[in-house]
Amino acid sequence: MGSLFVYTLWAGYLGWQWRRVRTIQDEINELKKQVKAPAKEAAPVTAGGGSNTPAPPPPSPEVSAVEAKIQQLTEERKELLKGSYRDRHFNAGSILLGFGVFESVGGGLNTWLRTGKLFPGPHLFAGAGITVLWALAAALVPAMQKGNETARNLHIALNALNVILFIWQIPTGFDIVLKVFEFTTWP
Repeated sequence: MGSLFVYTLWAGYLGWQWRRVRTIQDEINELKKQVKAPAKEAAPVTAGGGSNTPAPPPPSPEVSAVEAKIQQLTEERKELLKGSYRDRHFNAGSILLGFGVFESVGGGLNTWLRTGKLFPGPHLFAGAGITVLWALAAALVPAMQKGNETARNLHIALNALNVILFIWQIPTGFDIVLKVFEFTTWP
């Protein structure tokens, strides 16, 4: 279970990085709107046929700062794209869902086979809640793939709640392990 908790955090990190890949382009587009293209004026022609083209005005520090930020974000996005976070997050989530449900159901079956009953309490209810949240978060993936931002935000919220339940489940699971050791006859 400890491995699943750490893997849950890893999957969350990968998801956060994938979200950053998607949202950084929006930031770049907003900054590009701030950069105004200078209007081109026709150069006056002199009697000798040459033009009296004045030197272009130096770029303002504000525009240069915006352009520098655009460049920085573009480079950051290129680096993030190299990380393949979308695929890695999808794979981590799939593995987490599969092993998590297996462990959740297996834990309940193990208890029932050993004792002939389940013990209702915080650990059992939190584990059931975590399993349901994994399924609900995974069910949102098709809508997210179609660009539904509400589904993305709900996916994040469900998984944040999942991590909170998982954190709460750690001490209750440790208490159960201690009770199992207490009532086990060792050879």
